[in-house]
Amino acid sequence: MTEESSQSAPAMEYAAEMRAPGSCFSDGPMLPEMVVVAGGKFLMSPGDAGTAQHQVHLRCPFAVSRTPITFEQWDTYCDGDADAHRPYSRGRGRKPIINVSWEDAEHYVRWLSIASGRAYRLLSETEWEYCCRTRGGGFIEIDQKLPQFVADAWHEDLQGLPRDGSPWGLTDATMWRVLRGPGVAARGRVPHTRRTESITFHVACGLD
Repeated sequence: MTEESSQSAPAMEYAAEMRAPGSCFSDGPMLPEMVVVAGGKFLMSPGDAGTAQHQVHLRCPFAVSRTPITFEQWDTYCDGDADAHRPYSRGRGRKPIINVSWEDAEHYVRWLSIASGRAYRLLSETEWEYCCRTRGGGFIEIDQKLPQFVADAWHEDLQGLPRDGSPWGLTDATMWRVLRGPGVAARGRVPHTRRTESITFHVACGLD
């Protein structure tokens, strides 16, 4: 066992015991606090897409960061990766990260996966709405003031959206990515490389 894996193993073993909905864990100092969310069925809102509600069944529990990724968590990432984008903001600390792109967020979850020894990712569009509607048992703070990046590629409506909660991936036609919020049903899009001061994101991981 390598030094890196021996350091991450205790956190993972501890986290594996915390599978009850609402249970919390973190895989390391200055890494996101995660909340366990039970699977379930729900009707996904079409928002402005103009299609009927879409029934989805999330079969397995998963974990979602209690809050959007914060500046201090992002700064930990930047301290560990010289190539990381360190965004400007007048307020930092525990405020939600902004001035990053979808692509930057993807780089963050890849780093987080290596740092923790667990596979982290952005939420799918379906998971994001599910957490809003259940509020993750009341423990997850989905910021309703800022839209958020999710993993899915942009599609005009929900026809063809996976019914198991997984993200709707890349298409040949677009590199636009879905934004969710502010508000449970709000849905928009953004180029994957655009950085703005009004978008943040949560992260998710499986419990295997």
